[in-house]
Amino acid sequence: MKINDHISAVLLYCRDCSTLEDFQNDSMRVEACVFNLMQIGELAKISLSDEAKSEISSIPWNQIYGMRNRIVHGYSGVNMKIVWDTIHEDLSELKDEISRHL
Repeated sequence: MKINDHISAVLLYCRDCSTLEDFQNDSMRVEACVFNLMQIGELAKISLSDEAKSEISSIPWNQIYGMRNRIVHGYSGVNMKIVWDTIHEDLSELKDEISRHL
């Protein structure tokens, strides 16, 4: 699934980045990760039917799409701490969960 490709890209880009400060200081890495997070959010909205998403209720589809909206529309700027935490705390689990169900 394309979502997993974007997750894998972000995890690869951040594999040698251990701190939020290092992440924020690398604009190319930030832009690549934010772009892929936008794509994940967009695919979460359009790539699966509502029925399929309801069957996989363990995945927070609305939050994923909500992050996409915050990035795209720049509501109060993009909070890099939230981006960093998402990458390091949530993406591996999301990838595993999607893989289990699809």
